[in-house]
Order: sequence, then structure tokens, then C-alpha cells
Amino acid sequence: MERQVRTRFAPSPTGYMHIGNLRTALYEYLIAKSQNGKFILRIEDTDQERYVEGAVDVIYNTLELCGMKHDEGPDIGGPYAPYVQSQRKDTYLPYALELIEKGHAYYCFCSKERLDALRAECEKKNQTFMYDRHCLNLSKEEIEEKLRNKEPYVIRQKMPREGTTTFEDVVYGTITVDNSTLEDQILIKSDGLPTYNFANVIDDHLMNITHVVRGSEYLTSTPKYNLLYEAFGWEIPVYVHLPLIVKPDGSKISKRKGDASFEDLLQMGYLVEAIINYIALLGWSPDTNQEIFTLSELEKVFNIKNISKSPSAFDMDKLRWFNAQYIRAKTPEEFYELALPYLKKSITNKEIDLFKVSRLLHTRTEVLTEIPSKVGFFNELCDYDLNIYVHKKMKTTLENSLNSLKEALPVLEGIQDWNETSIHDSLIALVERLGIKNGQMLWPIRTAITGWEVTPGGAIEIADILGKNETLRRIRIGIERLEKALAATE
Repeated sequence: MERQVRTRFAPSPTGYMHIGNLRTALYEYLIAKSQNGKFILRIEDTDQERYVEGAVDVIYNTLELCGMKHDEGPDIGGPYAPYVQSQRKDTYLPYALELIEKGHAYYCFCSKERLDALRAECEKKNQTFMYDRHCLNLSKEEIEEKLRNKEPYVIRQKMPREGTTTFEDVVYGTITVDNSTLEDQILIKSDGLPTYNFANVIDDHLMNITHVVRGSEYLTSTPKYNLLYEAFGWEIPVYVHLPLIVKPDGSKISKRKGDASFEDLLQMGYLVEAIINYIALLGWSPDTNQEIFTLSELEKVFNIKNISKSPSAFDMDKLRWFNAQYIRAKTPEEFYELALPYLKKSITNKEIDLFKVSRLLHTRTEVLTEIPSKVGFFNELCDYDLNIYVHKKMKTTLENSLNSLKEALPVLEGIQDWNETSIHDSLIALVERLGIKNGQMLWPIRTAITGWEVTPGGAIEIADILGKNETLRRIRIGIERLEKALAATE
């Protein structure tokens, strides 16, 4: 009978979710869901020095925000609880002792000083440090005496020194490693806790994990894991090693170098759906040319065979493009909900209808954090350069702009029911009467009421939002300033 597919996301709680980590979680989730399997969350916190307070909440929140519901985990339990490694700490030593019995592991009593001296010697000779197996041949009596005397120890895996170890990876194919390059890695540390590498194998076996998904930087460690599986006589999981995510210049992405984490991207105004969609395509491609995918669509079409082994470039411009597509696909009401916090913060004028402003911005916004920089003119009319009245394409000059504003003022004053339609109809009728182009009327009005060269929306929409009194006040200021400037040139 075929085993049910079971994948696990096993992050260390170190404080934030970087992009590589999020992609690993996403692919594990998609591998499970595309094959009717189970997606498990396990917290790997055996490295207590790196533990960050509140980091577990970051993991929960990220998965929830992204819509990746786990089937088993610390918060919801499951048949293989507990799902936090530090709560399983008594699980691992018996397995390490079993390996000692079988001759696949041994006690090591070497002091930190001895190991540091060995390491320094290797560095001097430009050699890669490998433990010299000093404790491998201790007699049973020597070991028992040291244990009786409570000498600190670690337990090391005994690696084969000859031959090679070969394994299959779904992405990279057949990989063979010389056993002589494998160090006798530590399985149990001197504090009694397992190392990441050992706990991983034990937990994956006990939790029936069928597919192990991780970054390609772990390829060289995989033979060590397989030797453990073989020593115990356990079934080896399917390995899926993912290509590196790099910057467009080929350098590695790193939080320390200021590259964005998932939380950073959200704060920068990117939508969760856009981030997930883009990250799914960093190293995986569908069988079609489709680029926009919801999570549920990805669950249906995801196939491990389409994961690439080439590094993927994380390109902020491409993410921005995805974000713009997702923003445009929102209904006006949905976009308003997203834009509202930014609008409330940046528009202090309480008379302004924020829903109307959000409609202007909807198709003109690529990331939400751009919103404040697009709406400042609603608060107040700033001092502006009169040269923005002059526009070659619109055929406007300072003189004809002044004329258009003077003609428009009484027409706008006469509008009783102030709305987009009445403003539009009155101004277009005026344009026809004067026999000028639309732009020769609308460009000066937009300039006068905003003072900006580029705005979301045109004169009519902005005048409607500003209201009759404020629009007329700003046009009068424009007339006054143009008159003064032209008088000074005469």
C-alpha cells in the first residue's frame, strides 16, 4: 500500500521569516496538498542560543496570513505530539545509545580546549577541520569510568572512511559523496540535547515524514542522514532540495545585508497573495504560460518535477508587477479597505471623501506604501512652479491658462449640484463655446487646484473630491498668481 504523503515545515524560532524559509514552507505545503497529503508544522528549537522570544508567533502568523493551514502542529496537536523539539528532548538519547550498541556511534570526551587547538592547527595548515577520532578506540572500561566520574561527553556518529554514499534527489538527480569527506558529526551535545541533524532524522521517522524539502545547501549533509536511516533500518524519505534564491546580481539573499523578510515586504505595502504567487515561481514553473495563481490553484497544478535546479533571482521589480496585478483585480471596496489606513494617515482634511480618493488610486497603485506620496495636495495647496501650466502636448501657455481659468471660474460658481457629472458637462460645454481643445481647459484647472505636475485622476475627479468652495478658492489663487507673473514680464 502506498504511504500517504506527509511533509513537514520545521523552522527554528529565530525571529523572522526570510524568503527562502517561506518558499520552503510553501513548496512543502503544495507537495502535500497536490497529493492529498498532510502538512505538518514542527518547531526545531534545540539550538537554545538562537531562540528569539515571540518568534514562534511569527511562524504561526505567517502561515495563517498566507493561508497555509497545517494539519498537525504544536498549537493543534496530532498523533505524533509533541511537535516542539525541546519538549521531545528525552526521545533522542535512547536512539543515540542504540547506535553506540550497533557500532554506528561512540562517546567523545574531548574538551573544548583540545578541539579548539585541533581547529587552530588545521587553520594554520589551510586544512578543513575534521575530528581526529581521538575517542573512537576507548575501551569499554575507560568509557565506563569516565561516565562514572560524570565527565562531560558528546555522542558522535561513526562515519565510514572508505567508499562513497549515493542518494537520489528529485531535483538534482543522483548525488554521490566520498565518505572520506564526512566528519563524525555530533548527535547528542554535552547538554544532553540532540543536534539539529540528529533530531531531524529521528523526528522525521517517528512522524512518518515521506518528503523532506529543504535548501540545496543541505545536499552535502544528506549522506549523513541516510547513513543514520540505514543504521536504524528505516525507510529513507524522498529528498527535494530547492535551488538557491539569489539577488539579480547573483549574490545571496541575507537579512543581515538588509534584504527583506516576509514581514518587511508586508510593511512595504505588498499583498500576501502577490508575495506567495511570486515566491511559488522562484524555482518552479507550471506546464502553461499562466503567471497569476491563487493558492488553491497552485494546490491543483503544483508538480515536483517542475522544480528547477538553477538558482532563482528575487527581483523586486517583478514582485512589484505581481502586486500591481493583484491590486487591480480587487473590487473598489476591497481596495478601499486596503488603502484606508494609508489614506487616514496622510489626508488630514476631514471633508475629503476617502472612498472617492481610493477609486482614483486603484488602478494607479503598485504598492500600498506609495499612497501617501500621491495624495498630499488634498490637504493643502502648496507653493508651486507656474511653469507646470505650460504643456507642449496640451498646447497650454501661461497666457491661455490664465484665460481658461478666468472663463471657468463663473461657470463653476454657477453649478448648483456639485458632482463629477455636472462639473464635466459644464466644462465641456465651455470648451465647445470657446472652440479650444479639452486639455487647454482641464490642464490649467488641474494645475491650479493641485499645484502638482502628476496626480492620480484629472481636474474633474479632483474638483469633485475637493468640493466647490475649495476648488474655487484654489482657482482664484491660480488666477492671481498668473496675473502677477504675467504683469511682471510685461
